[in-house]
Amino acid sequence: MSKLSVLIADEQDDAMLLDTLLKVGYEAALLNLKGLDLPAIVKTLQPDIVIMNVYRPTDEVLQAIIDVNAQHAVPVIMFAEDQGVESINKVIKAGVDAYIVDGFEAKRIKTIVDIAIARFNDQQSLKQELEETRSKLEERKLIDQAKALLIKTQGYTEDQAYHAMRKLAMEKSITLGEMAKNVLSMADLLKTGRTK
Repeated sequence: MSKLSVLIADEQDDAMLLDTLLKVGYEAALLNLKGLDLPAIVKTLQPDIVIMNVYRPTDEVLQAIIDVNAQHAVPVIMFAEDQGVESINKVIKAGVDAYIVDGFEAKRIKTIVDIAIARFNDQQSLKQELEETRSKLEERKLIDQAKALLIKTQGYTEDQAYHAMRKLAMEKSITLGEMAKNVLSMADLLKTGRTK
C-alpha cells in the first residue's frame, strides 16, 4: 500500500507537524499559508489529505477550503487556537473534516488523520447518494412531462405513453430519461417551427 501524501499549509512554517507526519510514515510537504493559492496547489499536487495549521480560521482560509472541496475534494484537518462556537460552525460548513483546538500532540496525529479520512469518505458517500437521488427525481420529472405531452398530442393513455417511450429507448439503446428529453426537445423544435 502506498504512503498517504499530506499537504501542510501552515501560518508559521512550523516543521514540528511535518517531522511528526514523516516519522509516522506519511509523505508530506510543508508550505506557508500566507499568499498561498491553496486550491491551485491542491489541484496540482493532489494530496490525499490537507492539514492546515492556523491561529484562527479567517474567512479567506475558509473560502480556500470551500474552493478546494469544489475543485478537488480532499479530507481537510485544521489545527487552530480559536474555540469559539461561531468559528467551529463556519469551519464545519466550509468542509473541514477534523477541527483540533486543543493543540498538536504527535501521538494523536495518526488517529486524527484516520478519523478525518473516514469522516470525509462518509460525507462523500452521502453527497453521491444525494446526487443520485436528485438525478433520479429529475429523470422522473422529465419522464412524467414527456408522458403528459404524448397523452395530450397523441391521445395515448399514460400506460401507452410510457411503453412507447420505453420501446423507443430500448431500440436506440438509451435510458428512458434520455428518451424523455428527446421527446420534449422534439416537441419544442416542432413548436418553434410552427411559430416562424
